Amino acid sequence: MPPKSRPLVMTIHMPALPDDAVVEIQNFLSEIIHRFEDHYGNQIHRFYQDRSFDDIVEYNPRISLDDPPF
Repeated sequence: MPPKSRPLVMTIHMPALPDDAVVEIQNFLSEIIHRFEDHYGNQIHRFYQDRSFDDIVEYNPRISLDDPPF
C-alpha cells in the first residue's frame, strides 16, 4: 500500500521589484497565457466539456423536478 500522501508546501521568495518591472513581468505572463489559450483553447474546452456534469449524468424526462427526493 502506498504511503499516505501529504500536501507539498512550496515557498517562493518574491523579491521586491520596482513598479515598472512588476508591470512588465505581469504583461509578459499575461501574454504567455493568452497565446497558450489561443493555441490550445479547443483542447482545454474539450477536456472540461468531457468531464462536465452534463456529460456524466443522463437526463431523464420522466423524473419530476417538482417531486422532493425524500
